[in-house]
Amino acid sequence: MKLFRNRAKTIGLPPGTPVFVGTQKVEKPRITIIDYDKELLEEKEIATVEECRPLKDSPTVSWINVDGVHEVEVVQRLDEYFGIHPLVIEDIVNTSQRPKMEDFEDYIFIVLKMLQRTRDGEVDAEQVSIILGPNFVISFQERPGDLFEPVRERIRKSKGRIRKRGADYLAYALLDAVVDGYFTIFEPYGDKTEDLADELVASPRPESLRTIHRLKRELIFLRRSVWPLRELLSNLVRTESRLVKKQTGLFLRDVYDHTIQIIDTIESLRDTVSSMLDIYLSSINNRMNEVMKVLTVIATIFIPLTFVAGIYGMNFDFMPELHWAWGYFGALGVMAAVAVVMLLYFRRKRWL
Repeated sequence: MKLFRNRAKTIGLPPGTPVFVGTQKVEKPRITIIDYDKELLEEKEIATVEECRPLKDSPTVSWINVDGVHEVEVVQRLDEYFGIHPLVIEDIVNTSQRPKMEDFEDYIFIVLKMLQRTRDGEVDAEQVSIILGPNFVISFQERPGDLFEPVRERIRKSKGRIRKRGADYLAYALLDAVVDGYFTIFEPYGDKTEDLADELVASPRPESLRTIHRLKRELIFLRRSVWPLRELLSNLVRTESRLVKKQTGLFLRDVYDHTIQIIDTIESLRDTVSSMLDIYLSSINNRMNEVMKVLTVIATIFIPLTFVAGIYGMNFDFMPELHWAWGYFGALGVMAAVAVVMLLYFRRKRWL
């Protein structure tokens, strides 16, 4: 989970120069095509980019998905066939982009972060770039394995509206799948924060402090990935582009509402985790106060006992109690009585 990525190799290059920035997550790019309308469906994996060329003017809706953006030449050739601007190509291969939406009249370019949990429980953010055209959608991912499989199943089985709508509805379905994935990411954080809060009040440990800092770092990372999505969807809902139909705008507003809900959840979690540091320090101070109170009570009880022991430890010849047969037991009895009386007094004052 990286908060910052190195972009040094792009410094000084002319605008529109595509340079891959990120970590290579697949050996070779993989291109799949789903071409469909109400009646027909064709799904296949292609070996060369040239096979995508006829899809630009196809009457059907075409979804071209590319897994792996480290080979800049593949991205360049594909976007050149569809008339994509060089600055867009530069943003696609730079995986540290901030989520955004840009309207180029002939197509709409969207960048967002897809969040998934790895096998070891860590949250991984993958950049997804989407180009929405009149009859096509091109999506670019860093690696295979995504949240779009339910969308593919709906296309294959002709469920819902997706086969009856255009490319804009397909783009909405992809955005909705990514946003729905955010809910599964944030659900465990609620239980984590509640359990951690109970632990801080009951028995705070040094490990608790490390957990707080880890949660703060993760929430900062998640906020950076999700917060710009609000502006992205707001612009997409208000756009007057001919590529987004009025009916699709209604569905996009629903995705926008879900995004607001997620952002509110993030802010609540951040406030809760930030206050946990104060709870931790307060709990540690309270425990220290309890320890000091016990030690103070013990020391206070032993002050008069030490005084009695000091008096009878001077061994003067003319001390009358020195030669008394019950003097030793009498002194111990006095000490015990003093200790009991003081304990009862402290208890009555509720100092114990």
